[in-house]
Amino acid sequence: MSISGTPDYASYIASLPRVLAGAATIFRDAEGRVLLVEPNYRAGWVLPGGTIESDTGETPRQAARRETLEEIGLDRALGRLLAVDWVLGPDRPPLAAYVYDGGVLDADDFEAIRLQETELLSWRLVPREELHTYLLGALGHRVLAALDALADGSTTAELENGRPVR
Repeated sequence: MSISGTPDYASYIASLPRVLAGAATIFRDAEGRVLLVEPNYRAGWVLPGGTIESDTGETPRQAARRETLEEIGLDRALGRLLAVDWVLGPDRPPLAAYVYDGGVLDADDFEAIRLQETELLSWRLVPREELHTYLLGALGHRVLAALDALADGSTTAELENGRPVR
């Protein structure tokens, strides 16, 4: 095996499979409704979050915090990791999706929200029983699993395509 930094090692690294990675944050209000944002670049709603800039050394937790600040203007320390999801998809590499607890927001926090207008159209608070109306595919299942992990204080939910690994 070659030593790190040599041309052979660089070729080996370049030949490895690719995985996309994203991180998001679940924020709630005092009634337990979940904050969702409406992107302008795809159908459905999402949690505040986005791509992990791993090539710059960014971690999933750092990405979730950065994306929250960029997308909705809130800079908050994040709570525990609630879910990790391995999501297969057509025409793209697999996605590793991390979901963190953002805590409960109060009226002042909601007034402070400033949407990133280049990517987002609006935001809203959605009760648990309506989440599947807004969140498409594995994301809806992922958010419900993350809420369950939050509610029961269990370990992080390990998911594949939004479903618990058994």
